[in-house]
Amino acid sequence: IVVAGVIASFTALSFAQLSAYMPREGGGYEFAYRLISPYAGFLAGWMWVFSNIFIGAAVSLGFAQHLAAFFPFLPVTVVAAVLCISFIFLNYVGVRQSAMVNNALVVAKISILLFFIALGLSFINLNNFNPFMPRGFSGILEGAALIFFAYGGYARVTVMAEEVKEASRIIPRAIILALTISIVLYVFIGFVAVGLVGSQTLTASSSPLSDAIGVTGNSVAVFVLSLGAMIATASVLLMTILGVSRMTFAMARNGQLPTFLGRIHPRFQTPHYAVLITGLLSSVLVFGGFSRVVAVGTFSLLFHHALVNLAAVRLRAEKRRYPVFVSVLGLLLCLTLLVFLSTDAWVIGVAGLIVGAFYY
Repeated sequence: IVVAGVIASFTALSFAQLSAYMPREGGGYEFAYRLISPYAGFLAGWMWVFSNIFIGAAVSLGFAQHLAAFFPFLPVTVVAAVLCISFIFLNYVGVRQSAMVNNALVVAKISILLFFIALGLSFINLNNFNPFMPRGFSGILEGAALIFFAYGGYARVTVMAEEVKEASRIIPRAIILALTISIVLYVFIGFVAVGLVGSQTLTASSSPLSDAIGVTGNSVAVFVLSLGAMIATASVLLMTILGVSRMTFAMARNGQLPTFLGRIHPRFQTPHYAVLITGLLSSVLVFGGFSRVVAVGTFSLLFHHALVNLAAVRLRAEKRRYPVFVSVLGLLLCLTLLVFLSTDAWVIGVAGLIVGAFYY
């Protein structure tokens, strides 16, 4: 968690200075398009869309697995697909409605996660941390590579920059705050969860935080954590569909995807075709298995972030807020993490990249 957070921090600074310089719909796609080349921009946008469609499927499956803990008779993949379709509708009818629901979900999930930390700290068994590095440092890097997708959220606000007031000031601040809060929460949650039941129990669980807090013997806490996990995954899915639809809209507006994806609904003022198609693709991918969709989503996200760092390197000196080595290091670290992803992630991720290259 710490390693992935540090690597994400360098890329976050690249996003922050680029969004201050160029607050346009499309985020990393526009940065690469304007500062590297239209082809690089297309690949950045294509892989962002590819990544978030897979991430949407992953968080839908996470929601369904926690719901199945209450209702074991429910088919996990069907529940995940239905959740995707429900959130397609919410994004279809407007960004204001999506933002209101998301604000409520975020307040609820952070409150529940703080409750987990506060209650769990007094039940930690330090023996659960032995052995401390069972798979050595390479195991830590594999874990960092896999969990990196959990840090992808801070970049989504750059994708919808034209819908944010005072974007050049607000978006960089939002990026830094979101990432900092996420790192702190993730570290505490990871520490408490492993301390409660150990890594092996967490590995075997489909609802790890609920199982971890079960050590306390508090059945109400187990229910609250299961509810919190569903709220957390639901809020991520909501913003994932929102972000990926804005990316396809930006690419269609530049003529790099079919023009109908750039059409705005006359009543709801949303890119409705982009919302429908990207959301439906996520609902289909839920049948691909959780670990696989997470790995592929992470591969594509790292590729996208690498191009954003390269775009930040190309930024003129007078427009740069941070030293150029920050973006160079961000680029190198993103490429390094790619090495530690699974074979499935490489095969499917490279296949997606090749399809995009041929389409272009």
